[in-house]
Amino acid sequence: MSARKPYHRPMPAGWWRQKAPYRLYMLREATVLPLTFFCLCLLAGLWSLGQGAAAWESWLGFMASPLVLALNALALAASLFHAATFFLMMPRVMPVKLAGKPLPVIRVALVQWAITAGISLFALLWLLEVI
Repeated sequence: MSARKPYHRPMPAGWWRQKAPYRLYMLREATVLPLTFFCLCLLAGLWSLGQGAAAWESWLGFMASPLVLALNALALAASLFHAATFFLMMPRVMPVKLAGKPLPVIRVALVQWAITAGISLFALLWLLEVI
């Protein structure tokens, strides 16, 4: 006697184009592509830093090209979109409670953005050697 296989409904290739939430999900998942480029640029910069002044200057020239600047701007936008969707999703998946009552999702997201802005400001001031 053969074992029965469970029924699996066939999934069309363009399933994600059917509804707006699915499209947003795929867009969120696609943010990995520009972020990967950004990470590879940083790794190349670290490698060139270890190779000497000529390699470092070459990397700086590469990073100053308009295409790389545009791709890094895209990576920043992708990172902000990814963070925004995460900040709105997190309190729904893991509700934050205060005195036994869940806080509104938007309030938790605003606190997360405030923390992100504070850390970013601290890092910027530190890099500019103000602190």
